[in-house]
Amino acid sequence: MPAPTESVTVSAPAKVNLFLRILAREESGYHGLETLFCAVSLADRVTVRRGAPGIRLVVEGGVDTGPPERNLAVRAAERFHRELGEAAAVEIHLTKRIPSAAGLGGGSSDCAATLRALNALHGQPFDRAALLGMAIELGSDVPFFLCGSPLALAWSRGERLLSLPPLPTHPIVIAHPGVAMATPDAFRRVAEQRGGGYQPRSRSIPIEQLTDWNAVAALAENDFQPVVAEQIPLIAEAVDALRDAGASVALMAGSGSSVFGVFGEAAERDGAMERLRGMGMSVWAAETLENEPDVRVDPIGEVG
Repeated sequence: MPAPTESVTVSAPAKVNLFLRILAREESGYHGLETLFCAVSLADRVTVRRGAPGIRLVVEGGVDTGPPERNLAVRAAERFHRELGEAAAVEIHLTKRIPSAAGLGGGSSDCAATLRALNALHGQPFDRAALLGMAIELGSDVPFFLCGSPLALAWSRGERLLSLPPLPTHPIVIAHPGVAMATPDAFRRVAEQRGGGYQPRSRSIPIEQLTDWNAVAALAENDFQPVVAEQIPLIAEAVDALRDAGASVALMAGSGSSVFGVFGEAAERDGAMERLRGMGMSVWAAETLENEPDVRVDPIGEVG
């Protein structure tokens, strides 16, 4: 019989959007999207431990995660234990590296990692499909981080996913200007530019084009980028700097306000980092991922 589990640790990677298109407003009231998610090595760490009754959240790293009751990791724990039919008695420890208000999916990734960690802590009572069902209720990007691949095409609010074979690992730089534009404001500005609607620009994307970096680079665009860059000009300047430095893909991530560049060589990436630092941006070196993060289980009696 396996030893009872005391603690589970899961890496919670950030994501970038290799392209992002805003589609029409759906009957549900949500704005449909079409996007290609790619997970990267910049990551938070989520550790779930057995504890006193309730859900206790501990956050390290100096990143603002908001009030605990609204934190997606806490909400994931609440949802998991409702499905399990047991009262929660856990401590969630978040070590944050992914910046907030950045379009990198940090909160959603923490949420998915918490679901995976809790499932391991309780002996895997739920299969991936059940966890995905919980994830859809919790947030738009959460299902991607549970889909089993670091590359996936997503539609609508992210609940429609097509997992894809990962692209070869490439160096990537992520940079944040230190300011952000609220996502609802970005949606409104896009609507204004489209004459009050959210109708998409027509473009067919063959799936076979999403398995090669050169083909993906030809598709790279983000419908949010022009409107956010109107408010935060440093975004456009940083994207131009990334392209000048040799990035094959240079875009804003999600609804902003971080930007990223994908490079063929680490030396090119490192040179771009210095230039972005000189522009006053916070900068992180990373790589695109080829595998889903591992789950580390610590049996009772083996936790230091």
